[in-house]
Amino acid sequence: MRLIAAIFLALSIACNRAFELKDFTFGDHDYNSLLNVLNETNKKCPDVSRIYSLDEKTVEGRELVVIEFTAESPGTHLAGKPEFKYVGNMHGNEVVSREVLLALIAYLCQGYREQDPEVVWLMDNTRIHIMPSMNPDGWELANSRPRKNGQKPWLDGRANANEVDLNRNFPEVDKLEYKYEKLEGGLNNHIMSLSKALSKMNLAPETRAVIKWLYSIPFVLSSNLHGGDLVANYPYDESRDDRKTSQYSASPDDGLFRYLAKSYSKHHLTMSDPSRKPCDMSGDLELPEFKDGITNGAKWYSVAGGMQDFNYLATNCFETTLELGCNKFPYPEEEKNYWEENKAALLNYMFQVHIGIKGLIQSGGKRVGNATIKVMNMPSGSPIKHDVLSGKQGDYYRLLLDGDYKVRVVAEGFHPEERCITVANKQMQQAQVVNFDLTPSNKERTKGQNGCIPTKQLDLGSGTEQFLQDSLYDKLYGDYVYNTKDYQLYNYLQRILKSVTGN
Repeated sequence: MRLIAAIFLALSIACNRAFELKDFTFGDHDYNSLLNVLNETNKKCPDVSRIYSLDEKTVEGRELVVIEFTAESPGTHLAGKPEFKYVGNMHGNEVVSREVLLALIAYLCQGYREQDPEVVWLMDNTRIHIMPSMNPDGWELANSRPRKNGQKPWLDGRANANEVDLNRNFPEVDKLEYKYEKLEGGLNNHIMSLSKALSKMNLAPETRAVIKWLYSIPFVLSSNLHGGDLVANYPYDESRDDRKTSQYSASPDDGLFRYLAKSYSKHHLTMSDPSRKPCDMSGDLELPEFKDGITNGAKWYSVAGGMQDFNYLATNCFETTLELGCNKFPYPEEEKNYWEENKAALLNYMFQVHIGIKGLIQSGGKRVGNATIKVMNMPSGSPIKHDVLSGKQGDYYRLLLDGDYKVRVVAEGFHPEERCITVANKQMQQAQVVNFDLTPSNKERTKGQNGCIPTKQLDLGSGTEQFLQDSLYDKLYGDYVYNTKDYQLYNYLQRILKSVTGN
């Protein structure tokens, strides 16, 4: 626990020196006001921002608008630069997310203009996409409703203009994955093609537009922002047992997702505070308790057809769901308070796109796309049964916690390759680069090329290092498939040699 706390502290130092936001008016931004914020931001920061719309409009004809921030070539994916996104206002009557994202947009522009070191670092090393509203039609309906006892109606405007709940409208990939889990070698990622996803009956235009967006940009990390409670929610959202409306349903990356959720909740002013009162906006008889301000989605309540799990199972993107407050539609004068509560957490979460490893998959100088990157924990030997794929440019990104791992790359037409790595995430540091140069399957591989050679080795002196190379690497790793006992033996012999040499 102390180590995790230290990691949170280190990765969030940048967010503790946040500056004051200027030239931004808090309040209820209707669709035109939202567009004005984006356009004014783009005018102030033309070199590092770009505005674009998804290729389908809402039911009522409004565009789904996104603003992108990056310091080099906005509009272009650059190999080695991870893609991050925030999506707000998926439920139209949950407006806090919309307002804090508009504030974040203004904040990023201001920070870059003033050369704030943390914002500049994010811009230099990340491509950031922010969609303030996925459901602008629902917002307009909710905004038109009168308040009663200070509250807007609980459900009016939640769905889109055709009464479709967008967070129940995505293809149900969870059930499909649960079937694959029971099969030896069943799919554990990218389990649905774009054409298959778009063939789902009764897709809302907003859902269809977002699905195409997810397949067109290789997002690495994301969160969709909601309201009505105060908690960071992580996969899976749907229970493995159809008969249970509440059942902890862990993903293969459960530990990583809990860390990501805490990276938000611990930097929100009150989300992880155990003394705060739980939300009771819907009159529930039993209020959930969220330790550390996080929850497994299905443990809270089972959701089928959610956007969060679709990101994780159909693409390379790891997504969480953030509930930003008990009141779904607070008064305009309260919006600034929500920004102050979420500011540090919003920034800290973006930095998490740089944990783990990244690299290029190549063969003879040519990029290899669609390669499968598999990861195993060491020395336990437990595989993380969720693979990622390299993109069209041969680049890949794999979020990982601190620790020792074996990384294996498999691509059609090539011999598989392996590396043993030690991940040590640090603040404002890009993910560790681990590149792979694959050998075509019709060519003989160099002896020992497929060895799982640890990248973090003890300095034992040239003689003993050569001994290790000759006596251990070739025998244990040269032509062997990775074996946990071999790795433990290798580390044991390293310690013996270190004690003998004194180095």
